[in-house]
Amino acid sequence: MRKIKVAPFMPTEVEVNEISENRAEITAYPFESGYAVTLAHPLRRLILGSSIGYAPISVKIEGAAHEFDNIRGMHEDVAVFIINLKNIRFKIKDESDRVEVNYSFAGHKEVTAQDLNNDLVEVVNGDLPLATLNEDAELNFTVVISKGIGYVPSEDLRDEVANDAIALDAFFTPVRKANYSIEPVLVEDNPSFEKITFDIVTDAQIGPVEAFTNALEVMNKQLSIFNGVLDVDISTAPIKKSSDESELKPFLQTVDSLGLSARSFNSLDRAGIKYLGELVLMSENEIKNIKNLGKKSLDEINECLVEHGFGEDFDLSDVTRAHLVKKLEQLKQ
Repeated sequence: MRKIKVAPFMPTEVEVNEISENRAEITAYPFESGYAVTLAHPLRRLILGSSIGYAPISVKIEGAAHEFDNIRGMHEDVAVFIINLKNIRFKIKDESDRVEVNYSFAGHKEVTAQDLNNDLVEVVNGDLPLATLNEDAELNFTVVISKGIGYVPSEDLRDEVANDAIALDAFFTPVRKANYSIEPVLVEDNPSFEKITFDIVTDAQIGPVEAFTNALEVMNKQLSIFNGVLDVDISTAPIKKSSDESELKPFLQTVDSLGLSARSFNSLDRAGIKYLGELVLMSENEIKNIKNLGKKSLDEINECLVEHGFGEDFDLSDVTRAHLVKKLEQLKQ
């Protein structure tokens, strides 16, 4: 039978499965029906759109006037070189938002992304090719690498780069994939609850868990615009825990401490019931069906429940029930 609620059910479980350095699955449950997609969709957009990454925004190549030029001794023309450069994923090593890095190569060499590692930047996909040089080649170039979010086309960056440099399309987003799935989950025989599983893959500029937590922080800051309307600071308002250890304490009394008669205690003990909370979670019919529990013992147990404040009028919230079930499972392992 459906109960009247005064607040939506609060999810109680979060699981993080770090599959690899660049991939993780984050699962949360149980959500009320409809709440899972309400939260999952904007979070996915924030994971993809607000994660901070790094990208080259300009390159200045000695001997090249424009991106359709050629460099003597380099197999690739400048356009291919630029495409290769844009595919390289950098990380700025310090807290700088932007760095300018100079590179110089000469002689026969296969220049790859790992050759661009230095004291200022780290390359996270070092196996990518950049250029092929002949014996008489000399390649000198300067790259400006910036921190940012999302995608910025080169047309929007022309005012930020030097006149003799080539502006590059900047793809900052370090998240390669952010998907979610929603499936039903059972809560107390109710199959209408939902579970969200996020599958996040990054390019190693940041980790997937970091991308997820950053998205949560951005969402929290965006919601803070309503602080003045609600007269409450959403970002710092304490979250009331519906069921902590102190709230569960009354349920965790052992049945041997309740002062029951030997017959009642033995019936519960043989049934594997060790804590008062287990009786609270049971319906009257379930208690009646305990093996070898007579009417006299049943009356005694019901009186004990009333005496401890768990009579017929007692209403156990869904959140407290979920926490209690989990705690009892831990104690009985």
